[in-house]
Amino acid sequence: MSKRVKEMLMAEIRDRIDGPRDLLVIDSSRLDAVATNQFRLALREKQISALTVRNTLARRALTEVGLQDALDPLLQGPSTLVWGGEDIVALSKEIAKWAKELEPLEIRGGVVEGSSLTASDVDALSKSPSREELIGQIVGLALSPGANLAGAILGPGGELAGQIETIADQDEAA
Repeated sequence: MSKRVKEMLMAEIRDRIDGPRDLLVIDSSRLDAVATNQFRLALREKQISALTVRNTLARRALTEVGLQDALDPLLQGPSTLVWGGEDIVALSKEIAKWAKELEPLEIRGGVVEGSSLTASDVDALSKSPSREELIGQIVGLALSPGANLAGAILGPGGELAGQIETIADQDEAA
């Protein structure tokens, strides 16, 4: 491959991975063509990008982007860079799901905001709640004191209303 072609490939890799700071590295080389096609189509539906790269070109492009130190140990053998989705948790959940469905698919690790992840870290991250779930939990915690207060105020009022209704029913019956 000529130097000009390598430079063009590095520029393409650099342009694609320059924005995201959350990347995963997987090995999808042992998948057959049908499984690879299904895998990539499913990722595309969730706005997740996958790019199979040559390790030397990826190292050079990652050095220019500033992610080379975190991903260098993971770039051994056939490598596919995966990024995108809603957040890193959604990305890791999707990749972990596919790794369970497709046995030859191997998760090597990744990088989140410059910190490297091992394969076990990615698996643990895939089991954590997503961004929306965390926001829902925080909102629920913020609203629970108000709900408890409303319940405490309405409890005696409801009991009093029930007693008045019982007395009114007895008066009507008499």
